Amino acid sequence: MRKQLPRQLPVFLALYGLVLVLFMLFRLVLLYVQRGRLAGAEPALVAEALLMGLRFDLVIAGYLLALPLLVLTVLSFTGGMRPRVVRAVRSFILITVSLAFLACAADIPYFGQFFQRLSVSAFTWLDDPRFVFGMIAEEPRYWLAVVPFVAAVLALRYGLRRILPGPLPLNRPATAGTVTLSVAMLGLVFLGIRGRIDEKSPIRVGTAYFSNNAFLNQLGLNPCFTLIRSWLDSRDADNMRLALMDDAQAVAYVQREFGIAHPDAEHPLARQVSFSGPAHPWNVVLVIMESMSAEKMGRHGNTKGLTPFLDSLSSRGLYFDQAYSAGIHTFNGIYGTLFSFPALFRQHPMKESGMLHYLGLYGALRQHGYQTIYFTTHDGQFDNVEGFLHANDCEQVVTKADYPASEAKTTLGVPDDRMFAHALPVLDGLAANGRPFVAAFMTASDHGPYYIPPYFRPHSADARDQATEFADWSLRRLIAESAGRAWFDSTLFVFIADHGAAIDGTYDLSLSFHHTPLLFYAPGLVEARTDSSMAGQIDVFPTIMGLLRAPFQNRTLGIDLLGAQRPYIYVCADDKYGVLDQNWLLIGHEDGKRALYRYRQRSTVDSSAYHPEVVRRMDEYGRANMQAAQYVIAAGKQ
Repeated sequence: MRKQLPRQLPVFLALYGLVLVLFMLFRLVLLYVQRGRLAGAEPALVAEALLMGLRFDLVIAGYLLALPLLVLTVLSFTGGMRPRVVRAVRSFILITVSLAFLACAADIPYFGQFFQRLSVSAFTWLDDPRFVFGMIAEEPRYWLAVVPFVAAVLALRYGLRRILPGPLPLNRPATAGTVTLSVAMLGLVFLGIRGRIDEKSPIRVGTAYFSNNAFLNQLGLNPCFTLIRSWLDSRDADNMRLALMDDAQAVAYVQREFGIAHPDAEHPLARQVSFSGPAHPWNVVLVIMESMSAEKMGRHGNTKGLTPFLDSLSSRGLYFDQAYSAGIHTFNGIYGTLFSFPALFRQHPMKESGMLHYLGLYGALRQHGYQTIYFTTHDGQFDNVEGFLHANDCEQVVTKADYPASEAKTTLGVPDDRMFAHALPVLDGLAANGRPFVAAFMTASDHGPYYIPPYFRPHSADARDQATEFADWSLRRLIAESAGRAWFDSTLFVFIADHGAAIDGTYDLSLSFHHTPLLFYAPGLVEARTDSSMAGQIDVFPTIMGLLRAPFQNRTLGIDLLGAQRPYIYVCADDKYGVLDQNWLLIGHEDGKRALYRYRQRSTVDSSAYHPEVVRRMDEYGRANMQAAQYVIAAGKQ
């Protein structure tokens, strides 16, 4: 019996074992780094997630080792196992598996930032590699991922030399038994690649979702698997353009929701908005706050005292406590806030080769004689922000190149307080022209690489919390320095986040990543109160126009929150979307899976089977709005 066993069997087992152990190393590192998300999960569930991870690791290991194992099998029968061949096989495995380990290492900080495993969306940052790698190099948290990567590569190199030190023993003579078992071994490799025995479907991302714990559901995934799967999905023609429902049906649904009785063929979502009485020619200062989740604020239950100024200011203005960002990326936040269009899965609307023109905040206010300007702390080419805004009625974009070089402290450019300090004289100049202005700011200090200037003294020990404190302090400086200026008393300040932070991991769509402060502040002009209506980032532009009482044509998916109410608000996180009302959260996945939760109670029980009509209404609302947005953008009718 022993003689019938292929001589390469121990090599097969050793190679698989080595790769699987090292993959598990990365999973355990992620588990340790994110241990705060376990939330009292039973050890049995953790073990099940790790076993699920072994299944996905087998898939990736199969892809990586299939060709080398096929070569070794053939050569073990033909006698071609020369030293240089063995070295070539070792080198091939070392290079390909090391690249897989690189993805696993990158996944650790990526998951911490986005609460989802590595996907093709990560490459939306790589339009400016120098900017991205500079940002990574300057943030110590990201360096930690290098440690398991280097350890894994060294262990792999050492293991390969032990497993394949020289030529393999040959299968001589080649018997029916050794040939049959060798073929069977290779068959098991390809079965492992498929991941499942069921003939209907191979292993999928959804296979990993086995519990009500959102973190453990994702722990079992291999980031190489999610990266490849998301890339393949992004290349699928059906996924390049949303196909959530029929275009005509979606547009008709949204037209009914907006009360558009006589649609314009050129702009099917357009509705003319007018107001009685004269317009208020107030200036507008819009601050899009980097990563400022509502869950960082004391008024939303945070006990760390990170945002004392924003908490205080929110009680002195019109504050919406149920506001949500369109997506989870900064470009989603800029696009959604200024132009009132939603995030559509992985699409990056500001980087499309055919630059579209939107009638957004800048364009609508330019029609009323406003001067338009945008401030950022860093390179204006990142995310194509500068080019996109110039093409969409922003007359001036102030970037890192406009500040003294000595004030750029990280790849993200100047700290928030310095951006505000340099902006105020510019706004003085605009005000002196005798026309109102609209100025948008994109802050950055609440994003790594973190920089805390020596003149600021935070009370927190954690660098991320310190950054939030500094961001809040910078907002205080903005208002304090603005208050003494001639234009302050006729200026509407608006504060919203580009997106939140993955603080809460109750669901696989992190609500804290979408829940954002939304504050309209203008002492003596805007009544101070709290509004608990459902609101979205996409509603900022129409609501500003409503506060200004400035007539405009609204061609967007946003509403004036003072003149209308939403039944739901919808959000998107690359491969999934959420729809919320005051009680329910519906999460929809690309593969058609739907789940319904009572998010106010943080319930992890999927109630979709018990409330099918609630699921139907919420899902139809979310799909119709996103599909209608896709249609008008694709047809150039935005």
